[in-house]
Amino acid sequence: MPKVGMEKLRRRQLIEATIKIVGEHGYADTTISKIASEAGLSVGIISHYFGGKDELLQATMWHLMCDLQQQMVARRSRCDQALDRINATVEVIFSAEQSDVYVVNAWLSFWAQVPFSEALFRLQKVYERRLLSNLRYDLSQLYDRRTSLEVASTLAVLIDGYWLRSVLAAVDPSPAIAKDLLAKALP
Repeated sequence: MPKVGMEKLRRRQLIEATIKIVGEHGYADTTISKIASEAGLSVGIISHYFGGKDELLQATMWHLMCDLQQQMVARRSRCDQALDRINATVEVIFSAEQSDVYVVNAWLSFWAQVPFSEALFRLQKVYERRLLSNLRYDLSQLYDRRTSLEVASTLAVLIDGYWLRSVLAAVDPSPAIAKDLLAKALP
């Protein structure tokens, strides 16, 4: 296997192992040793490919965000109407892939660290801007600029708040309930 292909494979293995370990043990109890063991790789390979634990954790957060974004792009691209794209966004955020226990726990662990990590704070801002940008674009086809900005901010809070409440209550978040909440929030 070419070196580039092997590096990509190893990075992917380490990121997937990190999601599982963070999901099982939380951010604070995640160690390079646990991640390497889960991936079936040596501890040194983490330093080789990522530089250290913090960089691997940041790469893992970026990976989760990119997966979410790719799913959104794919689902939204099949929609012609603004409300359909908004509903597609909700369906992706509350999809089975995003509701996986390890993925949910990893998101929660990362978000808990955002106030303490400048790098994770920046990644959180990227997530926030992407969600708001998608919602603003869709809503701009239905409302004037000011209203679309206000409603997009409200919908983003409702989406993230409902997701957080659902996962903290150990209830599978329902896209149908989320879409109903959003429909009621629209002017």
